[in-house]
Amino acid sequence: MTHHVLKATKSTVHLGGFSHLLEPALTINSGDTIDLETYTGYYIHEQAPPEFVTPEFLDICKNLPSERKIAAGPHLLTGPIYIQDAKPGDVLEIRLEAIAPSLPVGFNAIRAGWGALPNQFTQPALRFIPLDLVNNIAEFPPGSGIKIPIKPFFGILGVATPESERSSIPPGYYGGNIDNRELQAGSRLFLPVFVPGGLFSIGDGHSAQGDGEVNVTAIETSMNGRIQIKLRQDLPITTPIAETPTDIITMGFAPTLDTALEIALNNMIDFLKNFLNLSPEEAYVLCSLAVNFRITQVVNSPNKGVHGMLPKAIVSSKIDLI
Repeated sequence: MTHHVLKATKSTVHLGGFSHLLEPALTINSGDTIDLETYTGYYIHEQAPPEFVTPEFLDICKNLPSERKIAAGPHLLTGPIYIQDAKPGDVLEIRLEAIAPSLPVGFNAIRAGWGALPNQFTQPALRFIPLDLVNNIAEFPPGSGIKIPIKPFFGILGVATPESERSSIPPGYYGGNIDNRELQAGSRLFLPVFVPGGLFSIGDGHSAQGDGEVNVTAIETSMNGRIQIKLRQDLPITTPIAETPTDIITMGFAPTLDTALEIALNNMIDFLKNFLNLSPEEAYVLCSLAVNFRITQVVNSPNKGVHGMLPKAIVSSKIDLI
Protein backbone atom coordinates (compact mmCIF):
# COMPACT_ATOMS: atom_id res chain seq x y z
CA MET A 1 0.00 0.00 0.00
CA THR A 2 1.33 3.43 -1.02
CA HIS A 3 0.34 6.84 0.32
CA HIS A 4 -0.02 9.67 -2.21
CA VAL A 5 -0.44 13.43 -1.99
CA LEU A 6 -2.59 15.02 -4.70
CA LYS A 7 -2.42 18.81 -4.67
CA ALA A 8 -5.03 20.82 -6.56
CA THR A 9 -3.27 22.55 -9.45
CA LYS A 10 -4.17 23.54 -13.00
CA SER A 11 -2.85 20.15 -14.16
CA THR A 12 -4.65 18.01 -11.55
CA VAL A 13 -8.16 19.53 -11.53
CA HIS A 14 -10.84 19.72 -14.18
CA LEU A 15 -13.91 21.90 -14.57
CA GLY A 16 -17.54 21.22 -15.25
CA GLY A 17 -17.86 17.49 -15.65
CA PHE A 18 -16.49 14.00 -16.20
CA SER A 19 -14.76 12.53 -19.24
CA HIS A 20 -12.93 9.28 -19.92
CA LEU A 21 -10.74 11.24 -22.33
CA LEU A 22 -9.06 13.20 -19.52
CA GLU A 23 -5.44 12.47 -18.69
CA PRO A 24 -5.32 11.02 -15.15
CA ALA A 25 -3.98 13.31 -12.44
CA LEU A 26 -2.78 10.29 -10.46
CA THR A 27 -2.44 6.53 -10.95
CA ILE A 28 -2.73 4.27 -7.90
CA ASN A 29 -3.04 0.64 -6.90
CA SER A 30 -5.96 -0.83 -5.02
CA GLY A 31 -5.65 -0.07 -1.30
CA ASP A 32 -3.56 3.08 -1.71
CA THR A 33 -4.40 6.14 0.35
CA ILE A 34 -4.44 9.73 -0.87
CA ASP A 35 -4.26 13.11 0.83
CA LEU A 36 -5.99 15.46 -1.59
CA GLU A 37 -7.01 19.07 -2.05
CA THR A 38 -10.16 20.47 -3.63
CA TYR A 39 -11.13 24.04 -4.48
CA THR A 40 -14.52 25.57 -5.06
CA GLY A 41 -15.80 28.86 -6.45
CA TYR A 42 -14.19 28.96 -9.89
CA TYR A 43 -16.76 31.39 -11.30
CA ILE A 44 -17.00 33.71 -8.30
CA HIS A 45 -13.34 34.10 -7.32
CA GLU A 46 -13.23 37.76 -8.43
CA GLN A 47 -16.00 38.56 -5.94
CA ALA A 48 -14.46 36.61 -3.08
CA PRO A 49 -12.63 37.99 -0.02
CA PRO A 50 -8.82 37.57 0.06
CA GLU A 51 -8.90 34.68 2.51
CA PHE A 52 -10.95 32.67 -0.03
CA VAL A 53 -8.53 33.08 -2.94
CA THR A 54 -5.18 31.41 -2.38
CA PRO A 55 -2.39 31.91 -4.95
CA GLU A 56 -2.79 28.28 -6.04
CA PHE A 57 -6.55 28.70 -6.54
CA LEU A 58 -6.04 31.95 -8.47
CA ASP A 59 -3.56 30.20 -10.77
CA ILE A 60 -6.20 27.55 -11.51
CA CYS A 61 -8.86 30.18 -12.23
CA LYS A 62 -6.61 32.14 -14.59
CA ASN A 63 -4.62 29.38 -16.27
CA LEU A 64 -6.69 26.19 -16.35
CA PRO A 65 -5.96 24.53 -19.72
CA SER A 66 -8.87 24.33 -22.15
CA GLU A 67 -8.61 20.54 -22.36
CA ARG A 68 -9.44 20.35 -18.64
CA LYS A 69 -12.69 22.31 -19.11
CA ILE A 70 -15.08 19.45 -19.75
CA ALA A 71 -18.67 20.70 -19.65
CA ALA A 72 -20.87 23.54 -18.45
CA GLY A 73 -20.98 22.56 -14.77
CA PRO A 74 -19.57 25.04 -12.21
CA HIS A 75 -17.58 22.51 -10.20
CA LEU A 76 -13.81 22.15 -9.95
CA LEU A 77 -12.97 18.49 -9.43
CA THR A 78 -9.67 17.00 -8.38
CA GLY A 79 -8.64 14.06 -10.54
CA PRO A 80 -9.32 11.88 -12.30
CA ILE A 81 -7.59 9.11 -10.38
CA TYR A 82 -6.78 5.96 -12.37
CA ILE A 83 -6.96 2.71 -10.38
CA GLN A 84 -4.74 -0.03 -11.78
CA ASP A 85 -6.61 -3.14 -13.00
CA ALA A 86 -10.06 -1.57 -12.56
CA LYS A 87 -12.36 -2.57 -15.40
CA PRO A 88 -16.05 -2.25 -16.25
CA GLY A 89 -18.14 -4.41 -13.95
CA ASP A 90 -15.84 -3.90 -10.97
CA VAL A 91 -16.64 -1.65 -8.00
CA LEU A 92 -14.57 1.05 -6.32
CA GLU A 93 -14.78 1.26 -2.54
CA ILE A 94 -14.03 4.84 -1.50
CA ARG A 95 -13.17 5.09 2.18
CA LEU A 96 -13.59 8.66 3.44
CA GLU A 97 -11.03 8.78 6.22
CA ALA A 98 -10.76 12.54 6.88
CA ILE A 99 -12.52 15.65 5.57
CA ALA A 100 -11.84 19.22 6.70
CA PRO A 101 -12.25 22.77 5.34
CA SER A 102 -8.95 24.22 4.16
CA LEU A 103 -10.00 27.88 4.45
CA PRO A 104 -11.98 29.80 7.11
CA VAL A 105 -14.70 30.89 4.70
CA GLY A 106 -17.27 29.38 2.34
CA PHE A 107 -20.07 30.73 0.21
CA ASN A 108 -23.74 30.28 -0.53
CA ALA A 109 -25.34 31.37 -3.79
CA ILE A 110 -28.89 31.73 -5.04
CA ARG A 111 -29.02 31.36 -8.83
CA ALA A 112 -31.86 32.87 -10.82
CA GLY A 113 -34.13 30.15 -12.18
CA TRP A 114 -32.72 27.47 -9.90
CA GLY A 115 -33.59 26.11 -6.48
CA ALA A 116 -36.76 24.71 -4.98
CA LEU A 117 -38.56 28.08 -5.21
CA PRO A 118 -37.25 29.68 -8.42
CA ASN A 119 -40.36 31.81 -8.96
CA GLN A 120 -40.29 33.17 -5.42
CA PHE A 121 -36.58 33.97 -5.08
CA THR A 122 -35.76 35.40 -8.49
CA GLN A 123 -32.72 37.55 -7.73
CA PRO A 124 -29.20 36.12 -7.66
CA ALA A 125 -27.48 36.47 -4.29
CA LEU A 126 -23.95 35.58 -3.22
CA ARG A 127 -22.93 35.37 0.44
CA PHE A 128 -19.55 34.56 1.93
CA ILE A 129 -19.90 32.87 5.31
CA PRO A 130 -17.04 32.80 7.86
CA LEU A 131 -16.18 29.42 9.32
CA ASP A 132 -15.06 29.09 12.92
CA LEU A 133 -12.68 26.18 12.47
CA VAL A 134 -11.73 26.13 16.15
CA ASN A 135 -15.26 25.61 17.41
CA ASN A 136 -16.52 23.97 14.20
CA ILE A 137 -19.47 26.28 13.70
CA ALA A 138 -20.73 28.79 11.15
CA GLU A 139 -22.98 31.58 12.42
CA PHE A 140 -25.74 32.58 10.02
CA PRO A 141 -27.03 35.21 9.68
CA PRO A 142 -23.96 36.97 11.15
CA GLY A 143 -24.65 38.22 14.66
CA SER A 144 -27.89 36.21 14.94
CA GLY A 145 -26.57 33.68 17.43
CA ILE A 146 -27.72 30.89 15.11
CA LYS A 147 -24.77 28.50 15.11
CA ILE A 148 -24.65 25.82 12.42
CA PRO A 149 -22.41 22.84 13.18
CA ILE A 150 -19.70 22.28 10.58
CA LYS A 151 -20.14 18.72 9.27
CA PRO A 152 -17.96 18.59 6.17
CA PHE A 153 -18.43 16.27 3.22
CA PHE A 154 -17.69 16.13 -0.49
CA GLY A 155 -20.75 16.78 -2.62
CA ILE A 156 -19.25 15.19 -5.72
CA LEU A 157 -17.71 11.73 -5.84
CA GLY A 158 -17.94 10.06 -9.20
CA VAL A 159 -16.37 8.03 -11.97
CA ALA A 160 -16.14 8.53 -15.71
CA THR A 161 -18.52 6.84 -18.14
CA PRO A 162 -18.18 5.95 -21.83
CA GLU A 163 -19.64 9.36 -22.76
CA SER A 164 -16.86 11.80 -23.65
CA GLU A 165 -18.58 14.67 -21.83
CA ARG A 166 -20.88 14.56 -18.80
CA SER A 167 -21.89 17.61 -16.76
CA SER A 168 -20.96 17.78 -13.10
CA ILE A 169 -24.39 19.15 -12.15
CA PRO A 170 -26.66 16.08 -12.03
CA PRO A 171 -25.95 12.89 -10.08
CA GLY A 172 -26.52 9.49 -11.61
CA TYR A 173 -25.56 5.83 -11.73
CA TYR A 174 -21.89 6.90 -11.81
CA GLY A 175 -22.16 8.97 -8.61
CA GLY A 176 -21.34 12.59 -9.42
CA ASN A 177 -23.11 15.45 -7.67
CA ILE A 178 -24.70 13.28 -4.99
CA ASP A 179 -24.79 16.04 -2.34
CA ASN A 180 -25.54 13.55 0.43
CA ARG A 181 -24.63 15.06 3.79
CA GLU A 182 -24.40 11.59 5.37
CA LEU A 183 -21.12 10.92 3.53
CA GLN A 184 -18.87 12.38 6.20
CA ALA A 185 -15.55 11.05 7.48
CA GLY A 186 -15.90 7.44 8.53
CA SER A 187 -18.19 6.57 5.62
CA ARG A 188 -17.66 4.41 2.57
CA LEU A 189 -19.08 4.88 -0.92
CA PHE A 190 -19.25 2.06 -3.44
CA LEU A 191 -19.23 3.11 -7.11
CA PRO A 192 -19.54 0.85 -10.15
CA VAL A 193 -16.74 1.07 -12.73
CA PHE A 194 -17.66 1.84 -16.34
CA VAL A 195 -14.31 2.54 -18.05
CA PRO A 196 -10.80 1.12 -17.57
CA GLY A 197 -9.17 2.58 -14.47
CA GLY A 198 -12.46 3.90 -13.11
CA LEU A 199 -11.24 7.51 -13.38
CA PHE A 200 -12.54 8.75 -10.02
CA SER A 201 -12.89 12.49 -9.34
CA ILE A 202 -13.85 14.38 -6.19
CA GLY A 203 -14.83 17.91 -5.18
CA ASP A 204 -17.68 20.27 -4.29
CA GLY A 205 -16.80 20.48 -0.60
CA HIS A 206 -19.65 21.41 1.75
CA SER A 207 -19.16 22.53 5.35
CA ALA A 208 -22.86 22.32 6.17
CA GLN A 209 -26.01 21.42 4.27
CA GLY A 210 -29.59 20.53 5.06
CA ASP A 211 -31.31 17.63 3.32
CA GLY A 212 -32.71 19.06 0.10
CA GLU A 213 -30.07 21.79 -0.43
CA VAL A 214 -33.12 23.87 -1.36
CA ASN A 215 -31.58 27.17 -2.50
CA VAL A 216 -29.06 25.41 -4.85
CA THR A 217 -25.96 25.55 -2.62
CA ALA A 218 -24.73 24.55 0.81
CA ILE A 219 -21.83 26.31 2.53
CA GLU A 220 -19.55 25.67 -0.44
CA THR A 221 -16.03 25.20 0.83
CA SER A 222 -12.54 24.42 -0.40
CA MET A 223 -11.79 21.13 1.31
CA ASN A 224 -8.95 18.76 2.11
CA GLY A 225 -9.42 15.06 2.63
CA ARG A 226 -7.83 11.69 3.01
CA ILE A 227 -9.35 8.76 1.15
CA GLN A 228 -8.51 5.15 0.47
CA ILE A 229 -9.61 3.47 -2.74
CA LYS A 230 -10.00 -0.28 -2.97
CA LEU A 231 -10.87 -2.29 -6.05
CA ARG A 232 -13.71 -4.71 -5.39
CA GLN A 233 -14.60 -7.58 -7.69
CA ASP A 234 -16.90 -9.34 -5.23
CA LEU A 235 -19.87 -6.99 -4.96
CA PRO A 236 -23.05 -7.30 -7.08
CA ILE A 237 -23.55 -3.52 -7.28
CA THR A 238 -24.56 -1.54 -10.36
CA THR A 239 -25.53 1.73 -8.69
CA PRO A 240 -23.95 3.79 -5.88
CA ILE A 241 -24.37 2.46 -2.35
CA ALA A 242 -22.91 3.95 0.83
CA GLU A 243 -22.22 2.84 4.36
CA THR A 244 -21.91 5.13 7.37
CA PRO A 245 -21.07 4.05 10.91
CA THR A 246 -24.83 3.65 11.52
CA ASP A 247 -26.58 2.98 8.19
CA ILE A 248 -26.53 1.36 4.79
CA ILE A 249 -27.64 3.91 2.17
CA THR A 250 -29.16 3.31 -1.24
CA MET A 251 -29.83 6.13 -3.68
CA GLY A 252 -32.22 7.13 -6.40
CA PHE A 253 -31.78 9.92 -8.95
CA ALA A 254 -34.49 11.05 -11.36
CA PRO A 255 -36.24 14.17 -12.69
CA THR A 256 -39.02 13.81 -10.09
CA LEU A 257 -38.89 12.95 -6.40
CA ASP A 258 -41.55 10.27 -6.93
CA THR A 259 -39.37 8.42 -9.42
CA ALA A 260 -36.22 9.00 -7.36
CA LEU A 261 -37.99 7.44 -4.37
CA GLU A 262 -39.03 4.42 -6.42
CA ILE A 263 -35.44 3.93 -7.59
CA ALA A 264 -33.97 4.29 -4.09
CA LEU A 265 -36.60 1.87 -2.77
CA ASN A 266 -35.95 -0.70 -5.48
CA ASN A 267 -32.21 -0.37 -4.89
CA MET A 268 -32.77 -1.06 -1.19
CA ILE A 269 -34.95 -4.06 -2.01
CA ASP A 270 -32.21 -5.38 -4.28
CA PHE A 271 -29.65 -4.84 -1.52
CA LEU A 272 -31.75 -6.74 1.01
CA LYS A 273 -32.26 -9.58 -1.49
CA ASN A 274 -28.56 -9.84 -2.34
CA PHE A 275 -27.02 -9.34 1.09
CA LEU A 276 -29.67 -10.62 3.51
CA ASN A 277 -31.31 -13.25 1.29
CA LEU A 278 -34.77 -11.80 1.83
CA SER A 279 -37.55 -12.40 -0.64
CA PRO A 280 -38.67 -9.36 -2.63
CA GLU A 281 -41.87 -9.14 -0.58
CA GLU A 282 -40.02 -9.49 2.73
CA ALA A 283 -37.60 -6.76 1.64
CA TYR A 284 -40.48 -4.48 0.63
CA VAL A 285 -42.12 -4.96 4.03
CA LEU A 286 -38.86 -4.35 5.89
CA CYS A 287 -38.39 -1.09 3.99
CA SER A 288 -41.81 0.03 5.22
CA LEU A 289 -41.03 -0.98 8.79
CA ALA A 290 -37.46 0.19 9.28
CA VAL A 291 -35.89 2.08 6.35
CA ASN A 292 -35.91 5.88 6.40
CA PHE A 293 -36.23 7.57 3.00
CA ARG A 294 -35.01 11.15 2.83
CA ILE A 295 -34.71 13.86 0.22
CA THR A 296 -31.03 14.22 -0.70
CA GLN A 297 -31.31 17.28 -2.92
CA VAL A 298 -33.91 18.87 -5.20
CA VAL A 299 -31.71 21.29 -7.18
CA ASN A 300 -29.20 19.37 -9.31
CA SER A 301 -31.16 19.56 -12.56
CA PRO A 302 -32.31 17.41 -14.18
CA ASN A 303 -32.02 14.83 -11.40
CA LYS A 304 -33.37 15.15 -7.88
CA GLY A 305 -32.17 12.69 -5.24
CA VAL A 306 -33.71 10.44 -2.60
CA HIS A 307 -31.76 8.11 -0.33
CA GLY A 308 -32.89 5.23 1.84
CA MET A 309 -31.20 4.58 5.18
CA LEU A 310 -31.22 1.09 6.67
CA PRO A 311 -30.08 1.11 10.33
CA LYS A 312 -27.19 -1.31 10.70
CA ALA A 313 -28.12 -1.94 14.33
CA ILE A 314 -31.02 -4.14 13.27
CA VAL A 315 -29.05 -6.23 10.77
CA SER A 316 -25.35 -5.62 11.39
CA SER A 317 -24.52 -9.20 12.26
CA LYS A 318 -25.84 -10.28 8.88
CA ILE A 319 -24.21 -7.72 6.57
CA ASP A 320 -20.68 -8.13 5.29
CA LEU A 321 -19.39 -5.51 2.86
CA ILE A 322 -15.78 -5.64 4.07
